[in-house]
Amino acid sequence: QVQLVESGGGLVQPGGSLRLSCAASGTIFRLYAMGWYRQAPGKQRELVATITSGGSTNYADSVKGRFTISRDNAKYMVYLQLNSLEPEDTAVYYCNIKANWAQDYWGQGTQVTVSS
Repeated sequence: QVQLVESGGGLVQPGGSLRLSCAASGTIFRLYAMGWYRQAPGKQRELVATITSGGSTNYADSVKGRFTISRDNAKYMVYLQLNSLEPEDTAVYYCNIKANWAQDYWGQGTQVTVSS
């Protein structure tokens, strides 16, 4: 079984920054893409950013130029640097990985609130 634990969320003022981390543990013998999704109140979960095993990245248009995804394969970690945060970025952020037999695994989520 694979477990994901996110950390780094919190309350930040508009224009501020946060760094989210996601640690994967358990039985992992192959790691594919890793990513971050978010879900705001009353909205569907949406993709924020993904990164392949080779390091290729993909971002939602709404976060391009402000967020940066990275990964550490040796530590089974994925990170999301959030800069120039806006109130519209307020959401629960979820870590996702595709691992082993290309199964999807999800974390429990970490709350990001952008407010003055």
